[in-house]
Amino acid sequence: MTMTGARMVVKALEAEGVEVAFGIPGGTVVTLYDALYDAQFKHVLVRHEQAACHAADGYARASGKTGVCIATSGPGATNLVTGIANAAMDSVPLVVLTGQVLTSLIGTDAFQEADIFGATLPMVKHSFFVKNTEDLQRAIRGAFHIAGSGRPGPVLVDIPADVQRASGTFAYPPEVSFPGYDPKGKENLADLDLALDALLSASRPVLIAGGGVILGGAWDSLLRLAEEQGIPVVNSLMGKGAFPETHPLSLGLVGMHGMPWANLAVSGADLVIGVGTRFCERSTGRKDRYAPKARILHIDRDPAEIDKNIPATYRLVGDAKKVLDLLLEGTKGKCRERTKAGREAWHATIAEWRRAYPLQSTFPREELAPWGILAALRERAGKNMPVVTEVGQHQMWAAQHWTTEIPRNFITSGGLGTMGFGLPAAVGISLARSTPRGPAPVVCIAGDGSFLMNCQELDTIARYGLPVKIALFNNSSLGMVRQWQQLFWNERYSFTRTEGYDVGKLAGAFGIPARRVDSKADLAETASWLFDTEGPAVADFRIPQKDLVLPMVPAGAALDEFLHTIA
Repeated sequence: MTMTGARMVVKALEAEGVEVAFGIPGGTVVTLYDALYDAQFKHVLVRHEQAACHAADGYARASGKTGVCIATSGPGATNLVTGIANAAMDSVPLVVLTGQVLTSLIGTDAFQEADIFGATLPMVKHSFFVKNTEDLQRAIRGAFHIAGSGRPGPVLVDIPADVQRASGTFAYPPEVSFPGYDPKGKENLADLDLALDALLSASRPVLIAGGGVILGGAWDSLLRLAEEQGIPVVNSLMGKGAFPETHPLSLGLVGMHGMPWANLAVSGADLVIGVGTRFCERSTGRKDRYAPKARILHIDRDPAEIDKNIPATYRLVGDAKKVLDLLLEGTKGKCRERTKAGREAWHATIAEWRRAYPLQSTFPREELAPWGILAALRERAGKNMPVVTEVGQHQMWAAQHWTTEIPRNFITSGGLGTMGFGLPAAVGISLARSTPRGPAPVVCIAGDGSFLMNCQELDTIARYGLPVKIALFNNSSLGMVRQWQQLFWNERYSFTRTEGYDVGKLAGAFGIPARRVDSKADLAETASWLFDTEGPAVADFRIPQKDLVLPMVPAGAALDEFLHTIA
């Protein structure tokens, strides 16, 4: 079948089962957008290219499928860079389609020419520059294959305008392969017997659930192993949802703003089992004092992650689910008496830490408190509604206090920490979870600083009628930086406190209802209003600047050197 390159792109996306793409038209993709007019999938017009990438990112995280975004050349393409980097850091599968100037003009500093291929090389899993229609179909098939297999990540396909206009024969390849790329990776289970012996002999083991547990669909295997061996489980920020936080073995978040008992458990463990985690500095604290009494068993499908940050004692390279199932098979029904007694004492010690270090949420308070807001929203949302955060204090409060029981239901920018991620990501999440009744409700927890960075997407959620429930934690400051200034910079608040803005007027400009909340007495009623309102709605919660994210492990400190409270 003969067709234009632009039509080939659309047919290829249809062949890949794409349900929705996010983007903005422009000069070098006008031919592609003409072909999109007749596409069998949905296209969502966002208001900034970065938002297109974040929306595709949110869609991918919520659905487990590959997200797709589209931008024109030059500034359109460069606006995608932060979104691409964000997806790369959190291993999110994206296919990023960009227009490019005519092939005859490349290298001439033509209007809206930018080397997006070169600019994004450090942050993509792979890139394709398409020179003709013969290469176009293989490039798109390859992009989906590479983005979604192995360790997921973003793949760029840069398509010049003349390639989109040129005609050729459409014959979409059912399979592709690339020299040097093995999506299954090189499995290495040589340390399996040693790992099994270490697991059976450990008196104080701890499992760390990282984002790889969710990416690998290994949460059931993790649960079975933890229950079979009675091993407490902590989670990294990206691993939140990999293990139900209502489970008695769940210790919650570990790291800089982790639960005291989670950090103390890792610090006092004799075996740390890291599954799908890169042991980044936000999770480990001071690395030369990390888990000083423990042997480290690191499980990851990407061998590059093992020994990168924390030296491992035992290394198992492979699919997280397969490896966890092998550990379960090798330990099922086995528990040495000495080990059993040691683990009973271990659980008692952790229980004592829980009593010794209560969270801020347990203290009585008359003022509106961030943790109280989260509790009220979580009660109304229930366990099945997805939540996405922006980046800042509100993000860490949510990580601490929003109880998550289901994988892919707590979505946040972990590695890059991108302010402005949450609102556009909510667009993708709402569509990813659509039912025959329409787009799904999603909670967007935001701060007044992050919210402004992509607030133009209020227009997108309004135009498409997406039921995004925005909970704005408003302290008229860039709260996380202000917290660091308070604690470590002698209260020199350099450009972090603002005069605030009228959230109601901003939301109202797009026809979105909003309410301001100043009192704890109005919390329950506002939570009901937020979720009962049809379509999008904004609740502007005014919280004190004095509220800090605690506990906190200061930079350069060990995990057990956390600040619990501030007088």
